[in-house]
Amino acid sequence: MSQVSAQNSVLFSKIETRQAKIAVIGLGYVGLPLMLAAVTQGFRVIGFDINPDRVAELNGGRTPLEHIPAAKIAAARAAGLFEASGDFARLGEADAIIICVPTPLGRHREPDLHYVVQTIEAIAGTLRPGQLIVLESTTYPGTTSDVCRPILEQGGLQSGRDFYLAFSPEREDPGNASFSTRSIPKIVGGDGPEALALAQMLYAAFVDHVVPVSSTATAEAVKITENIFRAVNIALVNELKVIYHHMGIDVFEVIDAAKTKPFGFMPFYPGPGLGGHCIPIDPFYLSWKARAHGLNTRFIELAGEINSDMPRWVIDRLAEALDRRMGLALSRAAILIVGAAYKKNISDIRESPALTIIEMLQERGARVDFHDPHVPEIPMTREHGKLAGLRSVALSAQNVAAYDAVMIVTDHDRIDWPALVDAAKLVVDTRNATRKAGVRSEKIVAA
Repeated sequence: MSQVSAQNSVLFSKIETRQAKIAVIGLGYVGLPLMLAAVTQGFRVIGFDINPDRVAELNGGRTPLEHIPAAKIAAARAAGLFEASGDFARLGEADAIIICVPTPLGRHREPDLHYVVQTIEAIAGTLRPGQLIVLESTTYPGTTSDVCRPILEQGGLQSGRDFYLAFSPEREDPGNASFSTRSIPKIVGGDGPEALALAQMLYAAFVDHVVPVSSTATAEAVKITENIFRAVNIALVNELKVIYHHMGIDVFEVIDAAKTKPFGFMPFYPGPGLGGHCIPIDPFYLSWKARAHGLNTRFIELAGEINSDMPRWVIDRLAEALDRRMGLALSRAAILIVGAAYKKNISDIRESPALTIIEMLQERGARVDFHDPHVPEIPMTREHGKLAGLRSVALSAQNVAAYDAVMIVTDHDRIDWPALVDAAKLVVDTRNATRKAGVRSEKIVAA
């Protein structure tokens, strides 16, 4: 048996017997559920994060994310299967390393891979023969082979011979009770057949269905395609919303009727803008990569323009309603934004259109507050730093009545929509939340 196949066999055996130690880098919306899925199957996991407060919180059995129960973190700690660490020199202890770090956009919508590069450089500093490295961070096709592999090979070890490299896109949907890390099929692409086989075996140990593809670039393209599909279709219904508004047609009624067709139609719903870490960002990774090949991504760019314009469009509907119904200029109005999270029933504010809407309203002279049962305070963000520290106000009838208008940006289930409409002077609903709750009132304006 050759040295290569011998170390391959050792790692296979460790995974099969749950003796492999797994490192998860990035203990957030992707890394934490992944860690929990692994420890429930008996794997020992070291979680790495650059935030010392998060490391201390997790080691204390507490949770930094509302939808991740603290009891699960505490149970993993009590079983001795999980510890968090900020010491990246310990990466050499792991048999398999899974990277779950952010991949934001730069100022000009270019890929910002500095978190990935810093992480790969840290791994390269402790890389040893026999380790499996898997990137989960969403990125453009070619990142694993063109960016990650050269850094890892700088020390003389070679991918496919000394260590194994793979890509498996994260598919987390925070707050979705119907799908968990274990039940969501896992796409896996390897840098060579041995890497693919090892990555398949690792994920199959704690994910119900693993889907192998021919290369890391294909796996990267799968995730980009999934998010572009959603971004383009959301842009389509956002454009239809604007068109139908001018025709006096309710786009939500149209979509609900259209989806009764049992074939050939898939419902997407308009809103005040895109949010979350994936859909507003990932399509532009492919746009950037396509330009490097001399190609234009016209659908992607157009969808981005339409979706990016939605906050402005809903604000214009608010200003119009204030003027027509109350004779009040937006610059003199007090506005309550309901919902700061980018989608319902979670606390995630990444790329939330609510933050853009609040800033745009402030720039137009309005006094703006927000309420969100899941977001007590807006944290520091790269794009909306001046909103940091703004606290959620109570949603009492007295408070609501003090505002000239309420704009619904996130349709959390914990909001009492009938009571809100009853107390408000004017409600601008960007999510169809009131109608779904069975509320009808002349106070409500769809936007």
